[in-house]
Amino acid sequence: MANNVSPEQSDILLAFQGKNKHVPVWFMRQAGRYLPQYQALKANRPLSALFRDPEIAGAITLQPLEILGVDAAILFADIMTMPSGMGFKIEFVNGRGPVIENPIHHPGDLKRLGKFSGLEHVSRTIQLINSVLPPSIPLIGFAGSPYTVATYLCPKHTQMMFETPAAFHQLMELLTANTIAYLKQQKEAGIKVFQLFDTWAGSLRHEDYEAFVLPYVQKIFKAIKLPSIYYLKNCSHLMDLMEKSGAEMLSVCETVNIKDIKTKKGIQGNFLNSLLYADDKTIIEETRRILKSAKAKHRKYIFNLNHGVMPDVNPLKLKMIVDEVHRFKWS
Repeated sequence: MANNVSPEQSDILLAFQGKNKHVPVWFMRQAGRYLPQYQALKANRPLSALFRDPEIAGAITLQPLEILGVDAAILFADIMTMPSGMGFKIEFVNGRGPVIENPIHHPGDLKRLGKFSGLEHVSRTIQLINSVLPPSIPLIGFAGSPYTVATYLCPKHTQMMFETPAAFHQLMELLTANTIAYLKQQKEAGIKVFQLFDTWAGSLRHEDYEAFVLPYVQKIFKAIKLPSIYYLKNCSHLMDLMEKSGAEMLSVCETVNIKDIKTKKGIQGNFLNSLLYADDKTIIEETRRILKSAKAKHRKYIFNLNHGVMPDVNPLKLKMIVDEVHRFKWS
């Protein structure tokens, strides 16, 4: 890990060392759709156009800092940004997510895939953000895990996995190499932390995750010398393998209770995002419960959600959580 904490002290970076005096907090999907300020910037532009405009993407990345008071910015991009540079035609459709016009249907399709290119706008966005970020607020970069990205690129990925495992491993190797290159590009541009998103690998059996996912995740965390976070949804049956991922911080979903996790690694999470629709009293009580559980068991801790912010959430609910987290006596 390369972790040079600013003299002005970043609670996020200090949390990787267990030296933070306050609990840091940020939210997955904090940059974007639920904020009226985002909607004003978006206007009628397609999502892909926002990603490719460094000034707009940078502004969207920065919005939650002023509105919510979170302790980190996360790059406004998508887990499908990297494969969009590999020749895949990807449209972001409201209510459906990424739609691939030229997906992988059979092993022969792998021949048309190679290294990504044309993502210089990502570097420019990172540079613009860092030119205005205060030193105490790190920029988090990210990528989708090879398996999760493959679930979008290959509609019959599970069939390929078991019918032609050699071809599936070839796809995973290719995506892994590109993911490492993409994260290195982000690092060179100035990110201070990175998170690997694995939204769909939790649907696999323990033995299949170990064979088809874990080796590639490990390669990524070994290759990128930055403070690292691994997010795995539906992770309860895979906690022992998350431990082996190589990530320094494990971001857990609602399927586990933070007080029951046994690890020397850091923990991030895991407020249930659906509870953001609850009344204020319920939200405050759950926030305090998670914080107390984390304090009792984990010195290295970052507050976050179990998954991303939904598009119709009231931003005031998130601001209330941030304020409550910052009030909590950690040390």
